[in-house]
Amino acid sequence: MKRIVGPLLQWYETNARTLPWRQDPTPYHVWISEIMLQQTRVEAVKEYYRRFLDRLPTVEALAQADEDQLMKLWQGLGYYNRARNLQKAARMIQEEYQGHFPREYEELLKLPGIGEYTAGAIASMAFGKPVPAVDGNVYRIYTRLKADASDITRGPVRQRIRQEIQEIVPEKEAGAFNQAWMDLGALVCLPNGAPHCSSCPLASCCRAACQGNPQAYPVKPAKKERRQEERTVLLLEYQGKYLLQKRPDQGLLAGLWEFPSQEGRLGLGQLQDMLSEWDAQEDEIELLGKGKHVFSHVEWHMLGYLIHLRKLPDALREETWSTPEEMQEIYSIPSAFRRYYQKIQPGKLQ
Repeated sequence: MKRIVGPLLQWYETNARTLPWRQDPTPYHVWISEIMLQQTRVEAVKEYYRRFLDRLPTVEALAQADEDQLMKLWQGLGYYNRARNLQKAARMIQEEYQGHFPREYEELLKLPGIGEYTAGAIASMAFGKPVPAVDGNVYRIYTRLKADASDITRGPVRQRIRQEIQEIVPEKEAGAFNQAWMDLGALVCLPNGAPHCSSCPLASCCRAACQGNPQAYPVKPAKKERRQEERTVLLLEYQGKYLLQKRPDQGLLAGLWEFPSQEGRLGLGQLQDMLSEWDAQEDEIELLGKGKHVFSHVEWHMLGYLIHLRKLPDALREETWSTPEEMQEIYSIPSAFRRYYQKIQPGKLQ
């Protein structure tokens, strides 16, 4: 493994990606970018990162942010608990570390939402600490280098790999070393499709490349099939405003705003019966069509209706009603409902 350090750093010196968070790698910038990059493509993150820092440029600003503002800034990135943990950690930094980011790896691990990888990334890139940042790129490259068929979802396997990487982290170039793994995984040793072994600086010492089967690694158990759920989404409109409801504080899409929805697929007759129970008088019901959204463990198969009301039911009078413009500026609506809220203001809502 020690043989790879020099070639990897040399390759990175000439092939490093130009990314906004690398231009000024403060602890705050590294932290925000790394949390955003979890489960999200680099290109998608760039604009979110810029907008987030424009509104919340410091740990203090993040700690004091209104929850709806924070969720609105995160809207579309998904996995919203990441944003909540960011704020919890920011408040902890303010209260327990007097607003100063902890410099040591072990202290970083104490912050909500920060695991071994993120702690390693911040410690090495922002503070120059010689610790590894082991993510999916590292597991993939490592198992190909060694033709290691161990199940990388197992904790002991991950710890063994992390320990081996720890032993070769260069004392003075830890940040570059860790980022080199990321870029090599993104540009050469690809997760999907054939890796570009002919342009890999580590090809000469890669067992999987020599065997001609790099895509056999890493080894993971088969994923469980996602659960499928039928849902009916209702856009209730009254005098230019639409009914929004806040989801529970726990569970899927916790604390976000949504259009009312019902489990199952309601036909027009069932829909009219439900409106009658609410004492809602509709002028028109428009079918918005089917939609699908895939979460990590469940798929929503949706059917949407736009319902124009001529009378506001007493049962819904105290609920939150919003114009499309207010949705754009204030309310964080998950991308699961994008197909439907674009129906009421095409091309403008994000």
